[in-house]
Amino acid sequence: MSDVSIRIEHLSKQYRIGAVRQPYYSLRETLTNAALTPLRNIRSILQGVKQPAERNYIWALDDISFEVKQGEAIGVIGRNGAGKSTLLKILSRITKPTKGRAELYGRVSSMLEVGTGFHPELTGRENIYLNGAILGMRRNEIDRKFDEIVAFAETEQFLDTPVKFYSSGMYVRLAFAVAAHLEPEILVVDEVLAVGDAAFQKKCLGKLEDVAEGGRTVLFVSHNMAAINRLCSRAVLLNAGKVVEDGSALEVTAKYLSGAGEESGTRVWDLKNAPGTEELKLISIKLLGEAGKPVSVVDVRERINLRIEYRVNKPGLRFRCALLFNTQGILAFATLEPTELIRPKEGTYHSTVSIPPNLLTEGEYLVGVSIFNSSGGKMHFVALKDAIVFQVYDSMTGLSARGDYAQNLAGVVRPLLNWEGGIVDAIPPTVDS
Repeated sequence: MSDVSIRIEHLSKQYRIGAVRQPYYSLRETLTNAALTPLRNIRSILQGVKQPAERNYIWALDDISFEVKQGEAIGVIGRNGAGKSTLLKILSRITKPTKGRAELYGRVSSMLEVGTGFHPELTGRENIYLNGAILGMRRNEIDRKFDEIVAFAETEQFLDTPVKFYSSGMYVRLAFAVAAHLEPEILVVDEVLAVGDAAFQKKCLGKLEDVAEGGRTVLFVSHNMAAINRLCSRAVLLNAGKVVEDGSALEVTAKYLSGAGEESGTRVWDLKNAPGTEELKLISIKLLGEAGKPVSVVDVRERINLRIEYRVNKPGLRFRCALLFNTQGILAFATLEPTELIRPKEGTYHSTVSIPPNLLTEGEYLVGVSIFNSSGGKMHFVALKDAIVFQVYDSMTGLSARGDYAQNLAGVVRPLLNWEGGIVDAIPPTVDS
């Protein structure tokens, strides 16, 4: 028996774009148009009129081939529009390929969209049975798994409420719980976990790890590179419908992030729309890498600088700047200028803070900016919650706090600390009498 779980050979998918929806015609209009069309075409040819292109096409997937072994967890990554969701839809038999073929060996469970297969008028309880049946579960299997599904989804209180009243987060909780407890040979998961909160995402990733460790195949699409590296040993990078990289998850995600880092990590405002007051306006915030250029993706071992530029319109203004770093749904830390400084005249100023290497952990950080005066009553000139977003990754190719530990390392910061060890008290060897 082959150990291949998924085999993809020269798979291509073409879509028509920009097509104009045709109006509805009566029977008389349809027959008249059918009779006159050949005459119109001949007239156009004789008059030298070039026929406009009626249809434009795009290849969402373009001749891709790879195999997935049984029990392998593989991540599929790439920019928006790279073809990731199209690939999963073909593998889930939602759409047919234009060319090529995809072979799957085993029962497939798919989580592609929030609430796929749910009926809005049915309750959560009824939809568990409906969705389970759609995914291929037998009635007795659903009965056996029912309590586990409800406990995992944490929707006991709303179990007998129609799901049309559920939030998107509650939808995805219940849908993922059903799909994850199907115990398929192949589990296909798209970026639906982004709908849930941080705690639920962590819970889902833990469940996916259990599925992968149980010898089943997992195909996981995500823009969270930390989640890809935690769950998958291998990754496939798609770009414009083609496979551009296939290999170790750590190597492929590092290559993808280094390419993504070419995009500017700068946010700039013109004075008319700049946040702030009449006295002070925030002009820009820039995330600068070690080379001094704007970046949006950084290695945990890289020193970065955050530079804030602002326009002071009132001479003698006194204030300080602060930055707040949020990740995993919580405030990781805040940093602020140690003293309030007076800017003696009007003009454009900057405040820059340096963040040392081996401090931030993997994941996405949202940075808030605060410029304020706290002498007497506290006054904010600028209070911007999410000024800039950037991603941190650990390439695991050099010295970091992770060391050679390949599994997930918890926490919102990851300082590189010195460890020492040695023997405290040697136990003398026993001597046989």
